[in-house]
Amino acid sequence: MTTYKTTKVIGLIQLQDHNAFDEYRRQVGQTVEKYQGTIQSRGTITEIFWNELEIAPFTAYVELEFPNAQSAHAWANSPEYQALVPIRNQAMKLTLFGIST
Repeated sequence: MTTYKTTKVIGLIQLQDHNAFDEYRRQVGQTVEKYQGTIQSRGTITEIFWNELEIAPFTAYVELEFPNAQSAHAWANSPEYQALVPIRNQAMKLTLFGIST
C-alpha cells in the first residue's frame, strides 16, 4: 500500500464575476485553515502550451494542500465551505481535483 505525505487540491478557474470572486476569496481561506489546509499558490494563467484533452478555458488556478485525503474531503464537504458555494457559483466556473504526493 502506498502512503502519501499530503493531498493537494487544484482548482482551475474561469472567472465570471470579479466582485463575487473577491467576496469568495475573502472567506474561503478560513474554511481551508479550519480543515488543516493551506493555500499554497494561486495566480493567473498566462499561457496554455497544450490542451489535448480539450478542457474548458480557464484563466486562473489555486493550489491547496491538506495533510491527507480525509482532511481535503472534510473541507470540500464541510458546512462552512458549502455555505460559500452559491457565491462561488456566481464568481466562477471551477474544476477542482485532488492529487496525492
